[in-house]
Amino acid sequence: MAIRTPTPTPRTPQPGAERVDARDKVRGALRYAGDQRRPGLLHAALVGSRIARGSVEAIDTRAARRLPGVQAVFTHEDIDAFEGGGFLMAGGFGFQSVYPLRSAQIAHRGQTVAMVVADSLETAREAAALVTVRYATVPFSAGLDQADAPPVAQASVLPLPPFADRRVGDAPAALQSAAVTVDLRFELPAQHQNPMEIIATLAEWQDGRLTVHEPTQNSEGVRHGLARQLGISPGLVRVVSPSLGGGFGQKNSLQPHTALVALAARRLGRPVKLVMTRAQQFHNASFRPAGRHRVRLGADAGGRLVAAVHEIDQQTSRHDLFPSVGTEITARLYGVSHYLGVERLVRTDVQTPGYMRAPFEHPAAFAFESAVDEMAYALDRDPVAFRLANDAATDPLTGKPFSSRHSTECLVRGSEMFGWQRRSMAPGSMRAPDGSLVGWGVALGLYKAAMAPAFATVRLQADGAVRVSVGGHEMGQGLRTTIAVTVARTLGAPIAAVEVRIGDTAGAPQHLTAGSWGTATALPPVMEAVERLLDDLRQHAGDATTAPGTNALQLLRGSGRPFAQAESRRRAPGQPEQVFGRLTGGLPAAAGPEYPDFVAFSFIAHFVEVRVEPTTRRIRVPRVVSVADCGAVISPRTARSQVEGGVVWGIGAALREASEVDPRYGGFLNTDLAEYVLPVAADIGRIEVDFVGRPDYRFNASGAKGLGEVAMVGVAPAIANAVFHATGRRFRRLPLLMDDLFA
Repeated sequence: MAIRTPTPTPRTPQPGAERVDARDKVRGALRYAGDQRRPGLLHAALVGSRIARGSVEAIDTRAARRLPGVQAVFTHEDIDAFEGGGFLMAGGFGFQSVYPLRSAQIAHRGQTVAMVVADSLETAREAAALVTVRYATVPFSAGLDQADAPPVAQASVLPLPPFADRRVGDAPAALQSAAVTVDLRFELPAQHQNPMEIIATLAEWQDGRLTVHEPTQNSEGVRHGLARQLGISPGLVRVVSPSLGGGFGQKNSLQPHTALVALAARRLGRPVKLVMTRAQQFHNASFRPAGRHRVRLGADAGGRLVAAVHEIDQQTSRHDLFPSVGTEITARLYGVSHYLGVERLVRTDVQTPGYMRAPFEHPAAFAFESAVDEMAYALDRDPVAFRLANDAATDPLTGKPFSSRHSTECLVRGSEMFGWQRRSMAPGSMRAPDGSLVGWGVALGLYKAAMAPAFATVRLQADGAVRVSVGGHEMGQGLRTTIAVTVARTLGAPIAAVEVRIGDTAGAPQHLTAGSWGTATALPPVMEAVERLLDDLRQHAGDATTAPGTNALQLLRGSGRPFAQAESRRRAPGQPEQVFGRLTGGLPAAAGPEYPDFVAFSFIAHFVEVRVEPTTRRIRVPRVVSVADCGAVISPRTARSQVEGGVVWGIGAALREASEVDPRYGGFLNTDLAEYVLPVAADIGRIEVDFVGRPDYRFNASGAKGLGEVAMVGVAPAIANAVFHATGRRFRRLPLLMDDLFA
């Protein structure tokens, strides 16, 4: 069957206002942490461990210290004493509990064993290369294949509700009696975030006060973590992170090097800046852990899923337990009355893994949605129709209603836009005019709708300027634009008049921005503060300025006051008042997906076309259609960008990205953009995006649920399912390689 690409029928909202920082970005005017300059600035460079586990026996820094321009070389032997910052998932502030130079112990390859500070970056890096180290090594486990201990049940070592096994009914028994079953295993590699902006820190002291410029998603956590490490009051620390050049979870907590830079600046009495190399980021920042999944599904003869068992073995470090929560979503993809989700952790000698866009949901959806597709074929059912027939009316785990769930609309609308009705069922039955094998695949994705507590202040001045201060971080997702557009629209002010202060601990308390809760967290208190501001203006305005159509500035000038200001604070449904204490203490305080009266998720359906060249077996993705249910679409332009970016991430995860483990010496081998293969513009075809666009006011006052994470969930299985449709072969390991198609 020869096919031609159908004409798209988009229904997406109009693009809306441009990003408020767009012009500065394209002109190079936006300044990031690594761009900061100060008089007398010194530069730092790190020396990383060349072993995977053991200790430093001796370190020789004499050659480095003799190099002209070197101001200091810090090792565990001579750096000022400082405390650890703790592990984010265990009540601390850092992505891991290991903080280098506190001792001679080495927990993973690449761990910092020395830091050079010099007058120039070039001198610092040259001197770092002159430091020699003698190590004492001990046996290590580089990856899942080399683990020296069996997986440990997560529920037994992390006895908290979010990490418990998920059970509904009796899944093993239901599998035994199911008419049709599938039993499949999947492998997913470790992967590393590679934001354009490399991790950088500038630290400077003035009158006993420390200011740190660092790209972080969690400036309040960095502030309090540093205060703990340095033994000073948090009130003496300011962390500034107004804009990040990408975060994706890599920058969500206190970094191991930050205190070292602050200590160096304090001892030397001059500002110090460290800019990591990209290779160092592969060993000194978090990453997506490797994992193995087993999915067993059972269905009755009528095509109804009756049982599902999802088991996950996920990599963690030897020194921390980074939890897995992939079954949180696979338990809710469909209305399965008998479900069992079991997650286990495997200790390896790496830095602690962490959050990378859709951290658990991407691999879990790949495994589960690939299995669902295989079940559809086992039952001779169309993959879209099979998914529609198994939709969930209420949350299978808790029995609570969803705050909103429009997954069926995502599937129906997406299938219409994609032209799914023209798809033939048989694998290998569709061809392009050039002879390429054509495959069409589909998959669902979902991601929790979360919220965190936040404070907001909105101030209107008589000169027309509007200043907004709220907790949040701009990472390129468009949070600053969303806030500015909302405030400007409500006050009747130009968008250019709205200044949004986020990411700065000198303003409102700054909660960690991650997990797609940025808009749902920041916007409701901002909206409430704006309404309070308008109420205040109306109460103080003269009679002549209260006519219909009067804007906020006219009301202010009519009152004769130089400014008006209002504040608000909001928390997630069911959260106690005490949660604001966690916020102001720099600790995570997000809630979701389970709330007292409902559960909340965002949903998405991805439809993918692949073309497989018949001789080389090269896989191309010329077309993707994605339809999202993310609640209200506050800023259509940035929302569309989020989905397009998520799809690109999914294409990379499915066809390109893998962090190659070095079994000989530990750590990772492909630690640069030449060897860590990412998709480029030539790899990306047409991406059509649409939104259900129904606000979820049950979830919050803005009606927005979240989009940045869910955009990636389901892309990889949709690609794998399309490759099966094109070739008749199932692949259960990512990334999909041309070699696999020849095997």
